This record gives sequence, structure tokens and C-alpha cells, in this order.
Amino acid sequence: MKTMKALLVEGVKELVYKDVPIPQVKENEVLIKVHACGICGSDIPRAKDGGVHSYPIIIGHEFSGEITELGTQVKNVKKGDRVTAAPLIPCYTCDNCAKGKPAMCMNYSFIGSRQNGAMAEYVVVPARNVVPIADNVSYEQAACIEPITVAIHGIERVKQLDSGKSAIVYGCGTIGILTLQCLKAKGIEQVYVIDIDEAKLTLAKKLGAYKTINSGKVNVTAYFEEHGKVDYAFETAGVNALQTQILTLVKKNGHVVYIGTAQRDITIPASTFELILRGELNITGSWMSYSAPFPGNEWTAAVEYLKSGKVKVDEIITHTFPLSAGYEAFDTLLAKEKKTLKVMYIM
Repeated sequence: MKTMKALLVEGVKELVYKDVPIPQVKENEVLIKVHACGICGSDIPRAKDGGVHSYPIIIGHEFSGEITELGTQVKNVKKGDRVTAAPLIPCYTCDNCAKGKPAMCMNYSFIGSRQNGAMAEYVVVPARNVVPIADNVSYEQAACIEPITVAIHGIERVKQLDSGKSAIVYGCGTIGILTLQCLKAKGIEQVYVIDIDEAKLTLAKKLGAYKTINSGKVNVTAYFEEHGKVDYAFETAGVNALQTQILTLVKKNGHVVYIGTAQRDITIPASTFELILRGELNITGSWMSYSAPFPGNEWTAAVEYLKSGKVKVDEIITHTFPLSAGYEAFDTLLAKEKKTLKVMYIM
């Protein structure tokens, strides 16, 4: 039996580099030789805290590579194709799948979470999940396509996004920086980016932010009361205080989109909650990055944004490691002094 190197989560902070069998393809699957795999924020509790469905598991879902083997029924791709892949595997039979809402699937699997992922030399995925990448896009850049789709999906939760309007991106991590660039690609030029990290704010300014605001130095609510509130606001950090404060920053009939995951209970003051009523605010959440036909226009757009240069990711990829580095990559991501954005394994 042929083997490959992989990182297996075998316990809390037990990310073990070892030989495992190369996975076998079924008739409608492909085998991808992984060239790059990013670490998502959702991978941190899986590796650090044992937040997995079962042991052992290979995590990792932000990846790119080259197809090396095809199942007998695969017709849409060929060996040698340079690709990424959507990690969600919907059931295609539940009510939500039938309505064209795969992100709301009730019985889904997920590469790198519910089944083995891409922190390995090879990964198996359904052929219909495969997304070809452009020739001028590197494997490292292509491993950022999945987080780009998360940003696009969040933006498209606003049903009508009008160019010439104004927006806030609150949080300057990977998803925040990508949301900024995707808003610009959609014609929103006046994008404020808010964070407490000056280095990240400097990068946001370089990548097209209209104005950056350090919320550790500026009273954000007072600033927008004085200078005018915005039409759209996107919370990407998952910080409770921001998830409340962002409601105070949009105009009447404005739109608030929550992309960041809440880490603890949120308490909203009555006066802030009243703004939802009096302003008839449009508030929504954003979950994953899929639409119909699967995997969705988010994936087509992300590939095109990278190909055209409308979205740039080279400066987001701050640290790279060989797969053999194991948990060191997670330690780096978690070390505040390292000033990380996207940390990635390069095979």
C-alpha cells in the first residue's frame, strides 16, 4: 500500500507528522496532490483544544494542488489540472439543498472536519467540488480562494449592493482584508477599515481602504456620529463588543452583516437595540460560502478576482512552513508578537 506524509490530530495539541495510506478514490472522486494548505481560524480549536468529531483526523480545508488520479465516472476534470476545491460536501437531498441553499444543508460532510482534509500530501474530494485555477495564479495564492469566497458570500448577503455607497469592515484579519478588497471589486470605493493593529491597518490602507481607524485610539461611535454613518457594515472579527457596537455605525435602513463567529454571549444595551427598530436595520448572518449551482458564484468570482489582480493575497500570506513543522505553525499563528495573517503549509 502506498503511503503519504500527513498531519494527524490525535489529541489536544497533538498534531502528529506521520505516514498514512494514500486515500483511494471512488468513482466520482479525484485525488489531489496538495501543494499548499492554509490554516483557518476554525482549525485552531481542532488542533489546540481537541475540537474534532473523532480521532485521528487530518484537518485543513483551504488548499490547492494538482489532480493525479480520477474516479471511473469523472468527466469534468483531467489529470494534471491545477485546482482548488470547495470543502463542503452537501447531501443534495434535504430541503435546503433542494432549495439551492447548500450552506444550509442539514446532513453535510466537510473536508478537514468531518472527513480527512488537506494537511497532507494528498486529499480525495468529490469531482463536482473541484474548481480550476488560472495559470497565472500560484498554488499559494490559490490556497486563499476558500477564504476569499467567505468574504464574497458575506458581501452578497446584502441583496442589493449599490456602488457609490459607503461601508465599514470591522476587523482586519484575513477575512477582513479580503472583504475590503472584494467590496472594492464590487464598486464600493468608500470602505472604512477598523482594527487595533497598526500593521494590519497599514496593509488595509495599501490595499485600498478609504480610511483606516484604530479603535484603540479613536472613539469609533463618536467618529461616525460626527462624520456620517455608513450604508453597509461587516463584522469579521467575532469580538463581542464590536458585534454590539457595529449596530450604532450604520444609517437608517442600513445593512449589518455578521461574518465573525461569536466567542461568548453577547449583551446588547436597550438603547442600541432600539436602533434596529427605529432605523429598520437590515441585519443578517453569513455562513460559509456556497450557493447554487454548487459550489456557487462565490467560487467563480474568487478565481476571477485572483486572476485579474482585483484581490491580492501575497502580503496576507505572512508565514509558511513545511508540513513536517507540525504544531509549530499553529504556535506561530497564535503568537501575537509574530504579526500573522495567513499561515500556510507548503508541500
